[in-house]
Amino acid sequence: MNKTNKGVTLIELMITLVVLGVLVFLALPSYTIWIQNTQIRTAGEAILSGLTLARAEAVRRNTSVELRMDAASGWTVNIPATGEVIQSRTAEEGTATAVATITPAGSDRVTFSGFGRVTINADGSVPFTEIKVDSTQIPAAESRELCVTVNATGLTRMCDPQVAAGDTRSCGAVVPVGCQ
Repeated sequence: MNKTNKGVTLIELMITLVVLGVLVFLALPSYTIWIQNTQIRTAGEAILSGLTLARAEAVRRNTSVELRMDAASGWTVNIPATGEVIQSRTAEEGTATAVATITPAGSDRVTFSGFGRVTINADGSVPFTEIKVDSTQIPAAESRELCVTVNATGLTRMCDPQVAAGDTRSCGAVVPVGCQ
């Protein structure tokens, strides 16, 4: 009678684990870069969502509504006249390493009128027009920073300054100053 062994030997198991470990070690840097770029995209989409919410609420309520950015990539949408907070998002909600750079420098809010247009902020400060979203955790060459823009008519857009003009994701022929 011929007896056949079924299963895996300890040597085969160890070789499999070593090969798997080497593959994980080689893939880890790419995975880290992918995670950081995903956080940049998530932060950019969250900021764009907040701007859209603020504009929609201003039109719906027929009153001024502002979006105020925090130090990272979080924001708060509120009614400046009453202080009522409509919605708030912290940077820790999936985008803890994303950094938002606002143009013009020193500005931290934008206010939409009841018509959905950008108007003067209640505190007299200049409304921001651009937000560059990036990460400090990966080299600049590996980063896929994004740009969120707000124009005077209240239209908002997110674009990728690294994509060539003609692509729907591009910022167009002229990349916004704060996103270069």
